[in-house]
Amino acid sequence: MVSTIKCILAVAIMIGFACSAFAIKCYQCESLTNPKCGLKFEADDTMLIDCSRTGPPRYLQNFFQFRNATGCMKKTLESVVGHPQIVRTCYFGDVSNIQSGCQSDPSLPFVRQLGCDVCTKDECNSAGSLAPLAGAILMFFGVARLLS
Repeated sequence: MVSTIKCILAVAIMIGFACSAFAIKCYQCESLTNPKCGLKFEADDTMLIDCSRTGPPRYLQNFFQFRNATGCMKKTLESVVGHPQIVRTCYFGDVSNIQSGCQSDPSLPFVRQLGCDVCTKDECNSAGSLAPLAGAILMFFGVARLLS
């Protein structure tokens, strides 16, 4: 009886991980309109989006077979004002070749891209944090203890 419950629990956990593997959550904001999005990022739940509910930018739609986000992105741009602007959003493209997915919007010719960082974990385009890693470690040990 107890081993059956353990098997059902293990299968449920694996299904949960498999379902969450297809959807990535990223922060979406621009420092130009939201000061919390700048270099000193202040996480806010209103900025967090499920990337499976959004599509690639219009200027990238013809170039990629990726219709689903493959990661999160943080771009650093410089506009005419001269101040760096930070843009955080979902990333569409091959994460091993970020040049294509990080290309600038051609409708904004006066904006120069200073950098583009791409990552593949949930909420990874924020400031560095160990909270998600610590939570995963604790959950792993909890499940291991339960199954032993």
